[in-house]
Amino acid sequence: MPEQPPDSNLLSAIFDAAVDAIIVSDKRGQITQANNAAVALFGYDLDELTSRNVRVLMPETMAERHDSFISNHIETGEKKIIDIGREVEGLRKDGTVFPLHLSVGRAVVDRELLFIAILHDRSYRKSTEEALARSQRLDAIGQMTGGIAHDFNNLLTVVIGNLELLQMRKDDETANELVTDALEAAEMGADLTSQLMVFARKSILRPEPLDLNEACQKSLAILRRTLGANYDIQTRLEYGIAQVEIDPTQLQSAIVNMAINAKDAMPGGGKLVFETTSISIDDLYVAQETDVAPGTYVRLSISDTGQGMTENAQRRAFEPFFTTKPVGKGTGLGLSMIYGFVRQSGGHITIYSELGKGTTFSLYFPAYQKTASDEQAKQVEAPDLHLGDAELVLVVEDNPQVRRLSVQRIRELGYRTLEAETGDEALQILAERPDIALVFTDLVMPGATSGLELAAKVSADRPDTKVLLTSGYADEIAQPEAESAIHFDLLRKPYRQADLAKMLHTLLSDH
Repeated sequence: MPEQPPDSNLLSAIFDAAVDAIIVSDKRGQITQANNAAVALFGYDLDELTSRNVRVLMPETMAERHDSFISNHIETGEKKIIDIGREVEGLRKDGTVFPLHLSVGRAVVDRELLFIAILHDRSYRKSTEEALARSQRLDAIGQMTGGIAHDFNNLLTVVIGNLELLQMRKDDETANELVTDALEAAEMGADLTSQLMVFARKSILRPEPLDLNEACQKSLAILRRTLGANYDIQTRLEYGIAQVEIDPTQLQSAIVNMAINAKDAMPGGGKLVFETTSISIDDLYVAQETDVAPGTYVRLSISDTGQGMTENAQRRAFEPFFTTKPVGKGTGLGLSMIYGFVRQSGGHITIYSELGKGTTFSLYFPAYQKTASDEQAKQVEAPDLHLGDAELVLVVEDNPQVRRLSVQRIRELGYRTLEAETGDEALQILAERPDIALVFTDLVMPGATSGLELAAKVSADRPDTKVLLTSGYADEIAQPEAESAIHFDLLRKPYRQADLAKMLHTLLSDH
């Protein structure tokens, strides 16, 4: 039985019953049809809509570009906006601007090209997200209050005590010194409270060039008072790094949020390491690992010795409303807010974590360049790779995807490879293969033998065999002095091909 064409009355009923707004326009942007939801959403009568161009439904900046988008699509077939959902802003008849989710499709009817837009109002969801975001900041402030109030009370004690002594010794020569001490303490108190208040501000991004080291130190001044004596905060700040152009308030909020998350993961205390470094992403491997465009970046890494995160938690960490905390202890918006801030700043954020060992968050911000020519010059620079001479390298890594990638990278540098999934398996291979020149092992391994224990055993039993550790953690966390008296070379993840080549060449040059 042949298929019957859909009844036009049925299609019309579906069109008008749709909850989301649907607008049909021709290739010139003239609206030809609109459903009831579109009429209600934008505040126009149906007759008004069908006599206008779709540009009237957009803010001026978007309306100015709309015709060029459509013309480019018709001429080239490029789908910058077609068949792709995106977040945009709409303009109502009364002049109010509101958030929309827009999907655009195309169809040819009676040889006439038409565009069909489906629009979903995001006003309610956005207001809810903003309310929850404010709640998240207030939650962070609440956790900080105890430590800050304690320090603020101490400052006030100094102020009041000096002023009382001043009242008793009006003619004393030391009066000026007491006043100076009081003013300094008062200024410290004012600075402390002003730093607290920035976390409660509701503002759009206001990026400015800043030194990431200085910004980090300002945030740590608060955290050292807040976290308490059970938390050892260390820094490894690279001298002379480039400036970045980001919102300093959002950066401070991000640092505090991650530090509080780290504290929650270390309920009995632990170590927190802040590290800055310059990194040039100029090869395909790192671009794949970090999902970030090649270029020059400044990386801020925050590592803890906490409980670590499961693979599922790492995968979903930046999803809004996802949280591993107990009910009532978190909104699940902290990391998603940080992710949005970093991405909006042109950067990226990565997670490296192992259960029972800890977690490292790395924030990549584009280096601030004064001129476009300087940026282009830096991006075309490609370091020389040090190639091997067919030496045999044992790659020890429990993650199969990372292991395959590591083997590929090492082979491309002119080395031969063997593979092991665990430290125990690596020891068996080492016992059978005296020709292994270097062991390249991840720090955290399943089984009885960790990467650090494997390295120590290789160093003791086979002193001529070199060892290179790799980890996403800072060196202080990856190789704690209590676990090993030997300090091994460490390659931080994610690493460049040039860094891997240089490290292997250096270790094996005297082999």
